[in-house]
Amino acid sequence: MDTKQPFEKLVELHGASVLRVCRAVVGPLDAEDVWQETFLSALRAYPELPPDANVEAWLVTIAHRRSLDAVRAARRRAVPVEAVPEGHSRLGNPAPPDDGVWGHVAHLPDKQRRVIAYRYLGDLPFGEIAAIVGGTAAAARRSAADGLRKLRTLVSADLLPEGDHS
Repeated sequence: MDTKQPFEKLVELHGASVLRVCRAVVGPLDAEDVWQETFLSALRAYPELPPDANVEAWLVTIAHRRSLDAVRAARRRAVPVEAVPEGHSRLGNPAPPDDGVWGHVAHLPDKQRRVIAYRYLGDLPFGEIAAIVGGTAAAARRSAADGLRKLRTLVSADLLPEGDHS
């Protein structure tokens, strides 16, 4: 007996968390495209997924792979613009609006940014995160702790009055 939920239900249940992961990994400009590619890939593979599989971890793994594809493709693709932007994000996108925390997240090292996204946006355990990004669960936990500490430092510095960044 097949106990799997209809695919539409998976999108309803996990769509928001997958989108949050995509935003954290590729940035807000490409996140919706990566989200769509994630669920298209998932739809094709869903019939082969075992009924007892952890669906959320499976979707986040697909999102991780589609995000890597998007980052690699963006690095190879020229972006035609009328005028050269003043700057660009760490992800290579034209300067995003000043979006506070997202700007700080983009400055984290790649592994820390991904581990934080999978843990706190995708709600994955560290063991599954380690399977996605490589390494051990302890190393994933350490990356998350280091990334959160750095984020706290960066956000705290933003809250200090001008000239009081000692």
